[in-house]
Amino acid sequence: MENNEITILLVDDEADILEFLGYNLEKEGYRVLKAKSGEKALKLAREGKPQLVILDVMMPKMDGMETCARMREMPELQGAVIAFLSARGEDYSQIAGFDAGADDYITKPIKPKLFVSRIQALLRRYKEMPESGNIITLRGFTIDKDRYVVVKDGIEVTLVRKEFELLQFLVSRPDKVLTREEIFSNVWGENVVVGDRTIDVHIRRIREKLGIDSIKTIKGVGYKFDEA
Repeated sequence: MENNEITILLVDDEADILEFLGYNLEKEGYRVLKAKSGEKALKLAREGKPQLVILDVMMPKMDGMETCARMREMPELQGAVIAFLSARGEDYSQIAGFDAGADDYITKPIKPKLFVSRIQALLRRYKEMPESGNIITLRGFTIDKDRYVVVKDGIEVTLVRKEFELLQFLVSRPDKVLTREEIFSNVWGENVVVGDRTIDVHIRRIREKLGIDSIKTIKGVGYKFDEA
């Protein structure tokens, strides 16, 4: 996909921030949609079907966390990347963001060049996701790479993009202990900086959604997928 084929939805209740971020993204050739509220963002998301959504956390009425959670229920945003851009950089805020279904959490203030670089890194993961692929059958569930869903006991379980990519990475190397550094590099990319708890939060959500204990924690090292 070329930049002019990619739609990015910016959501922030401050008009000057929307204009600043939009200007820098439009310079790179992206199509940009702007919303000053969660309600407006949901409407634009349904109409514009963006590949990437950048959300502020603190907004009146419907905050970013609720907006993100509701977006994850929308079929129009199946497979879309959602990232928070917020001045709140505390660990608990980032964990709440990932719990709401975000793929990344970027803290303000951020310089324009670095912001664009982070966006490009996020979109690179979107572009690199295979357009077609086979169905992986595992003990108790299957992974449908085409539709970004996991089927367990005949029921479709939708994972957010990073949860899906993390699960796929783990199952592609069964019984191999994968270090946290390997996971960060292969799932988030070397140019993306995320908090130390990011992997832990995503692993916990995968376990809860699928009800599996195949993903083992190797203390002080990382994780492995137990195929036995």
